[in-house]
Amino acid sequence: MRYSGLNVLWQGLTGNKGWRPAWRNPDPKPEYDIVIIGGGGHGLSTAHYLAAEHGLTNVAVLEKGYLGGGNVGRNTTIIRANYSLPGNSEFYSHSLELWEGLEQALNYNVMHSQRGIINLFHSDGQRDAFARRGNAMINQGDDAILLDREGVRKMLPYLDYEQARFPIYGGLYHPRGGTARHDAVAWGYARGADSRGVDLIQNCEVTGIDIENGVVKGVQTSRGAIRAKKIGIVVAGRSSQVAAMAGMRLPIESHVLQAFVTEGLKPTIDHVISFGMGHFYISQSDKGGLVFGGDLDFYPSYAARGNLPMAEHVAEAGMTLMPMIGKAKTLRSWGGIMDMSPDGSPIIDRTHIEGLYLNCGWCYGGFKAVPASGNCFAHLMATDRPHEAATGFRLDRFNTGHGLMDEEATGAQHNLH
Repeated sequence: MRYSGLNVLWQGLTGNKGWRPAWRNPDPKPEYDIVIIGGGGHGLSTAHYLAAEHGLTNVAVLEKGYLGGGNVGRNTTIIRANYSLPGNSEFYSHSLELWEGLEQALNYNVMHSQRGIINLFHSDGQRDAFARRGNAMINQGDDAILLDREGVRKMLPYLDYEQARFPIYGGLYHPRGGTARHDAVAWGYARGADSRGVDLIQNCEVTGIDIENGVVKGVQTSRGAIRAKKIGIVVAGRSSQVAAMAGMRLPIESHVLQAFVTEGLKPTIDHVISFGMGHFYISQSDKGGLVFGGDLDFYPSYAARGNLPMAEHVAEAGMTLMPMIGKAKTLRSWGGIMDMSPDGSPIIDRTHIEGLYLNCGWCYGGFKAVPASGNCFAHLMATDRPHEAATGFRLDRFNTGHGLMDEEATGAQHNLH
């Protein structure tokens, strides 16, 4: 079924009885050409692009729970391409371009809103750093505008500009950045993959990976064995656990990152705002809730829940930046399990096991990377060659030391990185 304004009108006039399920709920087949472990944003986008761009439809996505129940539904929905280092810069630029055509490509409203991102700076040194970052973004072909204090004040008059401890010197404005509805992104990719023949299998936990003589043969699951010629591991914070089934030890730490949302309020915040002197970022959802987050909880964990000290830390940063936020009531919070790599950049690569592929290490960049991650991973799995936008995301860089990104390494113990 194709969605359109006319279709919505017709269904409304006829009692909404003509809508069909967005995707099937099939039983697993005994064998597939490709099995994707993980039904989050990255796994679903990989399956979509395998079918849409490479014509590979004998594909299954295996999800332990329900589609979109992991990190893709547990984030602050921010989309940006404001990275500065070679390797990351072109990748996130590619992702932003895919975001801009995503709704048309999927025939699905993911509520992509290019409302702009403003990264505040609070010292001369930070201004210089953001000026360099902005120039790198422009050289990559993205947009960046350096604002002085008054330029920021015109756009964000509700911030505290008079504080003595962290005065606002200005900000780096990225107009093409913004947000999208996280659930809708998962649903759109799921619908796109399913419509092309991909099997999306929920409540199917992978319990083992079958390997013979260094070649992958399939997976063991809670719903029986499934043979496959190629297997992709795309499970975010569970990457180390699933890779261990294949005898691999990954350079990944799993940490909890909390996010929060307030009660619905009248429209106040038109942009995404990042506080430069405390890891705090905030935007306002279409429902009116203020969506915000901050630092990791800074201890390894597989529990999708946070702790109160970090909630207090995030609230303190918000109060420092905009005291008015203290009047809002926090409605709910959630935790996502982040797969943190040593150099703060992802891994999209083949493993030493023939037919086994790895996609992990997204740190803070997972949601904004969903389109490019799936697009590049699908290209790798289909052709056995890295996509030109992801050539730097090799697994062996951690063994050799060559090609380390070091955009942002924020695990529990920085000295060990």
